[in-house]
Amino acid sequence: MVAKTVKRKERQMSKVILETNIPELKLFKKGKVRDIYEINSDLLIIATDRLSAFDVVFKQGIPFKGMVLTQISKYWFKVMEDIIPNHIVSTEVKEYPVLKKYKDELEGRIMVVKKVKPLMVECVVRGYLAGSAWNEYKEKGSVSGIKLPRGLLESSKLPEPIFTPSTKAEVGVHDENITFDDMKKIIGEKLADEVKEKSIRIYKKAESIAKNKGIIIADTKFEFGIFNGELILIDELITPDSSRFWPLDGFKPGKSQLSFDKQFVRDYLISINWDKRPPPPDLPPEIIEKTSQKYLEALKRIVGEESKESKKK
Repeated sequence: MVAKTVKRKERQMSKVILETNIPELKLFKKGKVRDIYEINSDLLIIATDRLSAFDVVFKQGIPFKGMVLTQISKYWFKVMEDIIPNHIVSTEVKEYPVLKKYKDELEGRIMVVKKVKPLMVECVVRGYLAGSAWNEYKEKGSVSGIKLPRGLLESSKLPEPIFTPSTKAEVGVHDENITFDDMKKIIGEKLADEVKEKSIRIYKKAESIAKNKGIIIADTKFEFGIFNGELILIDELITPDSSRFWPLDGFKPGKSQLSFDKQFVRDYLISINWDKRPPPPDLPPEIIEKTSQKYLEALKRIVGEESKESKKK
């Protein structure tokens, strides 16, 4: 199903969706990448093709990006249901008559979800040493207050996954890494312990599954909310926007890795010495195309192979 959707959209050369406009529905919130509307008693989340890098939203989008984020999230939410419930009500445009005339624009990129109270922290699990964690380790020998063994290299696999929360920032504001003790002060000790335990369990399960599909999940970010007094998973889940995906083939610690995520764009932006402040620079067509290919490859590896397996059963 997913593979057919991708091929159909590629044949159609679907235009990049940067903005949505559904006047029949009330706009609830416009995020960095997602437009959120109220629909019945739920929320309609539309993943656009907008690109956010270093917390700055770019003028150009990445073809198929919103569809990739939605389809990968949909897959992982289903896989993790034995660990924790999630906020999804539906991912089908056809179930909502008000969306019928927007079908071509919305197909494959929506999630109708429960209205929940989100926790005001972002929950990062790291299985490998990369990005800001690598920079902090070089300076302090620790990450978010967690002491790590000496002698680790860039991209080294950690002895055990570590939980490194951060604050949740609005558009244009940088997230800030915090310690687990800081997190306890924000949401309470009992809830913090539950979130940490669930986060690490989800990461370990996803990392094992992805390796069988040729992908290393170096790190990933989760978001949680409270619905009817119960902790549930919300937002997106283990996508190229919220994770570092590395190809297993060719992985070698001691350097930065090739990736199936927007790290490719980040690396380009670092190479041109952009100061990471608005306005963002224009991206060359070849960078946009290559990034789109990387997102589609992630979708094919993670979800496409699963689809084939499902057909055999």
